[in-house]
Amino acid sequence: MSAASARDKHVGWLPYIVAATFFMEYLDTTVIATALPQMAHSFGVGPNSVSLGMTAYMLALAIFIPASGWIADRCGSRTVFFTAIGVFTAASVLCGLSQNVAEFTAARLLQGIGGAMMVPVGRLIVVRSTEKSRMMQAISTITWPAIAAPVVGPPIGGFITTYASWRWIFLLNVPFGLAAMAVALAMVPNLRGSERKPLDVVGLLLSGTALTAILYGAELASQPAENPWIAGAIIAAGLVVGVVAFQHAKRHPHPLIDVSTLKIPTFSVTVVTGSFTRIGIGAVPYLMPLLFQVGFGLSAFKSGLLLLASALGNLGMKALTTRILQRFGFRMVSIVDVTVAGIFIIACGLLTPEMPLALVLIVVFVYGVARSMQFSTLATLAYADVAQPQMSAASTLWSAAAQMTIGLGIAFGAVSLRAAAFFNGQTPGHVFTLDDFRLAFLLAGVLTLLSVIGYMGLARDAGQSIGGGSRGAEDPAKG
Repeated sequence: MSAASARDKHVGWLPYIVAATFFMEYLDTTVIATALPQMAHSFGVGPNSVSLGMTAYMLALAIFIPASGWIADRCGSRTVFFTAIGVFTAASVLCGLSQNVAEFTAARLLQGIGGAMMVPVGRLIVVRSTEKSRMMQAISTITWPAIAAPVVGPPIGGFITTYASWRWIFLLNVPFGLAAMAVALAMVPNLRGSERKPLDVVGLLLSGTALTAILYGAELASQPAENPWIAGAIIAAGLVVGVVAFQHAKRHPHPLIDVSTLKIPTFSVTVVTGSFTRIGIGAVPYLMPLLFQVGFGLSAFKSGLLLLASALGNLGMKALTTRILQRFGFRMVSIVDVTVAGIFIIACGLLTPEMPLALVLIVVFVYGVARSMQFSTLATLAYADVAQPQMSAASTLWSAAAQMTIGLGIAFGAVSLRAAAFFNGQTPGHVFTLDDFRLAFLLAGVLTLLSVIGYMGLARDAGQSIGGGSRGAEDPAKG
C-alpha cells in the first residue's frame, strides 16, 4: 500500500476516532448529574457542595477553549489531541479515586482542561483533513455524540450508581482513553497553522472572563436554591464582556477568536441563529426529566427509560441525515426541521400521566429526531464555505458558541420553569405542577420557532459546495 493510500485510509477513520473521544467527554459530563446524591453521601456533604466540581469543569472549558485553536496551530493538532486525551483520562482516574470535595473539584478542573483541548482540536482535525465532498458525512459522524450523550447519559448514570458505584463513571474512561491515545498517535496527522501568530493575551482574558461568567451564571440558574436574579446578572455581565471581546477581536491584527469568520453567511447563521436554536432545544434535556419525575411522579430510572425514546430518535436520524440534506438542501431542512422541533417541544409540555404511553413515546421520539437533524445540519453547514486558512479560527469560535449555548439552554429551562411557577402564583420552594411545565416548554418551543427567521435568510444553494441539495440544484423544476 502506498503512503498516499495509507494516508487516505487513515483520514477515512478520523471522524470515528474523534467521535469516540467526543462521546467519552460528553457522556462523562451528562452522567455525573445523576450521581451527585451518592457522591455527596460518599464525601459526607450536601449535593450542592459536590456540584462545585461541575462548575470547576465548566470554568476550565471557558478559559481554555478559546486558546485551543492557537495551541493546535503552534504545537500541532496530533500533539495537542493526544495530550488532551491523556490529561482527560488521567483526571478521570483522579476523579474516581477522590476522597473529598476538594480532591474531586481539583480533578474535575484538570479534566476540564483536557476536554477543552480535546473537543475543539478534534473537530479541527476532521475539518482540516476531510475533502469538501466528504465533509457532510464526516461532520455527521462527530456530531452524534453531542446529540446522543445528553439523553443516554442519565439512564446510564442511574444504572451505574444504582448497581455499582459512582466511581465507575470515571474509571470506565481509562480503557477507552488509552485506546484512543494509541489510535490517535498512529493515525491522526500532526497538522499546524500556516503561520505562527503571537498569542492574543487580552483576547484570552476577555473571552475567558465572558465565557466563565455566562457558564457560571447558567450553572447558578439551574440550581433551585440559588437566586435567579443573581444568576441573570452574572450572565448579563458575561454578555457585556463578550461584546467588549468582540470589539477587541475586530481591531486586533491576530485575534485569539477571529470574528471575521462571521462574514461568511453560512457560518454566521450556524453561530448566531444556531445559538438561539440550541438554547431552545437544549432546555428540553433539563425540563423533560423533571417533568417525568416531578410532574408524572416516576422514579429516576423509569424517567430515564422514557428518555431513551429521544435517544432512539437521535441515533436513528443519523443514518438519514446526509441523504436528506443532499435531497432537500440546508435551507429547506433547517426551516422545516426547526419548525417541527419547536412544535414538539411545546407538545412535550402538554403531556400528562393519563396519556397513553405510546403517545408519550411518539412525542419524545419525534423531538429526538428533530433535535438530531437540526444539530447535525448546523454542525455540517458551519464549515461549508470556510477556507482552509480560517478553519482553526472557525473551529474555535464554533466550539466556544456551542459550549456557551449548552449552559444557556439549561439556564433557560431552569429560569422558564421558575418564571412559569411565579406566573401561576406558586410560592418559592413549592413542588412544580404540570401547569408550570406546560408554560416552560411553551417558552422553549417559541424561542426555537423564532429562530426560523434566521434560516429563511439562507441562500437556496447554501451548503451546495459540500453536497447539500445537489440533486435539487441539478433539476430546476424541483427547486
